[in-house]
Amino acid sequence: MHEGREVQNKSISLADFRDLQGSTLAERLARYQAWQLSRRAAGTWMFDKTLQTAPLPVSETADGCGRQLNGPNYCSQDYLNLASHPAIKESAIAALRQLGAHSAGSPALLGNTIVSRKFERTLAEFVGYEHVLLFPTGWAAGYGVVKGLVRPNDWIVMDVLSHACLQEGAKAATENIASFTHLDNTALEKRLKRIRGNHPQAFILAMTEAVFSMDSDTPDFARFLEVCREYGAVSLVDVAHDLGCLGSTGRGQLEVQHLLGAPDLLIGSFSKTFASNGGFIATNDAGVKEYLKMYSSPQTFSNALSPIQVAVASAALDIVKSAEGLRRRNNLLSNSVYLRKKLAESGFTCLGEPTAIVPVFLGDEEPARQLWRVLSNRGVASNFVEFPGVAKNRARIRMQIQSAHSNEHADHFVRELVTAKANLSGNESSLDAAADSGGGR
Repeated sequence: MHEGREVQNKSISLADFRDLQGSTLAERLARYQAWQLSRRAAGTWMFDKTLQTAPLPVSETADGCGRQLNGPNYCSQDYLNLASHPAIKESAIAALRQLGAHSAGSPALLGNTIVSRKFERTLAEFVGYEHVLLFPTGWAAGYGVVKGLVRPNDWIVMDVLSHACLQEGAKAATENIASFTHLDNTALEKRLKRIRGNHPQAFILAMTEAVFSMDSDTPDFARFLEVCREYGAVSLVDVAHDLGCLGSTGRGQLEVQHLLGAPDLLIGSFSKTFASNGGFIATNDAGVKEYLKMYSSPQTFSNALSPIQVAVASAALDIVKSAEGLRRRNNLLSNSVYLRKKLAESGFTCLGEPTAIVPVFLGDEEPARQLWRVLSNRGVASNFVEFPGVAKNRARIRMQIQSAHSNEHADHFVRELVTAKANLSGNESSLDAAADSGGGR
């Protein structure tokens, strides 16, 4: 009886299952298994979606609750729609024929290929640095750079909403971690001033992101970098969600703020705009690149990107730099602005600024969860995010925009969202109150 009540407890979240108890796997995982099965049965399990077509603006999808969805796809992060681009496909085929399907080694040994070496040079020039080092995934780049450069006596200061790869890398590297309030450079300065005062010779790594993926907002980089320089902190910026898809030449928010090449370290991912797995670090210090080859575990103990993945990312970069890339970026931004406008006209609150991400703020988990369930029952594919993915009572639907989306796709989604909200008798007022009280960040 107790376990049944616990499974139905709507306040339980993924965070409640991090601590495991019991000596067998069955004992340790039973509570979690019962809980996630109950969420699937209730139609509120937001994970385990399966694409049954390419990640196009309209896709066929099966979700983790057994529903078949066929309509506008706002779940995939193929921001410029390059995953199905003819030039991308041809580059993959050419690399397969020339170099095979597999790198067959770590980058520290014989995992590099002629295409990966060339791409490192091309990408370095594009982002405004002297050197680039490729990683097998964007996660590996973030985790591997932090863990590779930071030692137990060093310090890390990071935006509280930094990506999990940076947070996990920090925890693995040192206990000396100080978070600062999201986008708050005054709070950053207070942390750095205290640390530098107590540890005048300490190595300090300060980290933030160019576009935060749950809030679609951006730091004031000029002030962030000024504070880092004043207190002798090494600056790191993650450009996973803006490189290639924002800025007049595709160089992201650092380009928009006229600070290309200014951070000490730049990390990014190819999985959002460049149609491939993979990630990178960019630096002006050759020693950083050479050191990470030996002391960043994804470089020494993971296989390198396949020739196909590198060729795809390289071909994507060619498109990003072209007139076609500019046209696709303009379409993407226009689509984001239009969807935000239509959502606002229908009474919904969107967080942040126009980027490839449109977070639709809902607030309290339970009414938000039920709204998403009804929306999914109507065949609409969207990503729902609740605690611990975001703070408690700040649940949202996170839309991911593609260049090839149309106004009709946006209109369809907004109509379905309005209808789903209207169908939730008794919950409409609580959703309105949540949006009114929390949606302005």
